[in-house]
Amino acid sequence: MPRLLIVNCTADALLQKLAAQGSRPYDILFTESVTRHLPAGRSLETFTLNVGDGESLPQGVQLGDFDGAWLSGSPLNVYRPEQPTVREQLDLARSIWDAGVPAFGSCWGLQLMTAALGGTVRLNPNGREIGVARRICTTDAGRAHALYEGKHGAFDALCSHEDEVETLPAGAELLASNAVSRVQAMAVRDGAKSFWGVQYHPEFDFGSVAGIIALRAQRHLDEGLAGTAAEVDTIVSDFHALARGSERKDLVWKYGLHADVLDAGVRTREFGNWLNTEVLPHAATR
Repeated sequence: MPRLLIVNCTADALLQKLAAQGSRPYDILFTESVTRHLPAGRSLETFTLNVGDGESLPQGVQLGDFDGAWLSGSPLNVYRPEQPTVREQLDLARSIWDAGVPAFGSCWGLQLMTAALGGTVRLNPNGREIGVARRICTTDAGRAHALYEGKHGAFDALCSHEDEVETLPAGAELLASNAVSRVQAMAVRDGAKSFWGVQYHPEFDFGSVAGIIALRAQRHLDEGLAGTAAEVDTIVSDFHALARGSERKDLVWKYGLHADVLDAGVRTREFGNWLNTEVLPHAATR
């Protein structure tokens, strides 16, 4: 049975606040997403490490015990190492890479591994991308890469980020971009070592986005993403309605949504491609 390490990079105190706004824990969202793509008859074992709260692997557990590692999102900034746990998270990302454990990063996870491998991250000069990242387009390398097997060449994705990758690590391939962030996806390989990362959140559902917007309602107003507090409340309510099902044709039309974000199988396909291309073959050799 393949074993996945879920590296939860967000402090539990913030996750509890998001839960109060209707979001679900990141490890549950990821586990549901990747399990959706397991071959028939297969199952997964997962272990969550709350590195956002400073946890380390228990005694007797090693990185080499895992067939894959997922690095979650986080509100931290990789260029601010004075923030709690940033240095420790960078060290862990390097250790995962050095151990040859196939890794996948969402949002902060992409930024974290980028910095760990020598790339740079910055505050996005285009501002925050929140809700739905529009028209993410694969590059030539992306169209040929297993990350985007079964995905359209241009697609939307659920997202929430204010930082972006500025320069890629040595040897990395740029796989997707959009008008807000040039690096929406990248992959890097060095022999048996591999990392796939995306700036958006394949694991998110609309409830996750609703929780983030509700928790940061004033930022939504300050950045001109809504005109009044009542408009923010409407967006949050609409997204929670979408999380309960995509049969709300009025909301699908209102927000210009497509299967990219409405169909969970399509929305999470990057995880399935990673699972079948990187994780399961690694498990077969362990």
